[in-house]
Amino acid sequence: MAAAAHPRGQTGTVPVDARGALASTAAHLVKVAAAAADPLRRRDGLVVLLYHRVGATSSSAVDLPLGLFVDQMEELAASGSVVGLDEAVASLASPAAPPGPPRVAITFDDGTGDFAELAVPVLKRLGLAATLYLATEPVESGRPFCPGATPLSWAALGDATASGLVTVGSHTHRHVLLDRIDSAEVATELDRSIGLIEDHVGAKPRHFAYPKALLGSPAAQEAVRSRFASAAVAGTRPNRYGGDPYRLQRSPVQVLDGMRWFRRKARGGMALEDDLRRAINRRRYAGATT
Repeated sequence: MAAAAHPRGQTGTVPVDARGALASTAAHLVKVAAAAADPLRRRDGLVVLLYHRVGATSSSAVDLPLGLFVDQMEELAASGSVVGLDEAVASLASPAAPPGPPRVAITFDDGTGDFAELAVPVLKRLGLAATLYLATEPVESGRPFCPGATPLSWAALGDATASGLVTVGSHTHRHVLLDRIDSAEVATELDRSIGLIEDHVGAKPRHFAYPKALLGSPAAQEAVRSRFASAAVAGTRPNRYGGDPYRLQRSPVQVLDGMRWFRRKARGGMALEDDLRRAINRRRYAGATT
């Protein structure tokens, strides 16, 4: 007897919709566990938030609805805690926390079109500084980062930086993992990115973010240190004052965070969530190069 075909929308014996629901439930349970672990961890220091996309035009876990992004930015603006990345990194040089409310820096990765179309107008309206870590090759070629994720144009990026609120950092040229390529290729990736940003934006990038938040090889780390004032990884925990600006830890903001978990991340919480994510990503990106 021939095996019955799987109904549309199913993979194996588990429907795709059911798999999505299970993943969402698992992610929620991880967030609950991370919140419960927060009292056991230090949460003082500089918080750097990491965004990717705005507009909810995809099913990506980091493609936030515009309304949610607006709510988060309005709450940050009301707190008076947001500082630009230059000021944030400079403040890490001293072991003493600066006066005033706990500091929060806003960053974005990659450089998709929705950054200029949707995120920047919100930042301008609220007067919030942000840094975009740009992978330059998709902007040069017009190649989408993934289906539906069109890249920025240089013209749109120029308009964004003209506000004085947006600065541009490097995310390599081709968004390659710097622990998978040799030293010569690392140098090419960094220098090509730096040159294009300087040519089109008019300012040399001072800050760097490792693609996939995966630290590069020792040689790559030295190359990064020689070119930039800071380098960002992951961490979902605050950066202690007096700490290493080349291990800048960031807290990724996800759709499922809503406002409840976002507020915890903005206060330096939810570190356990990142511990689990990194363990998964070490296997997920084991054979990847970009």
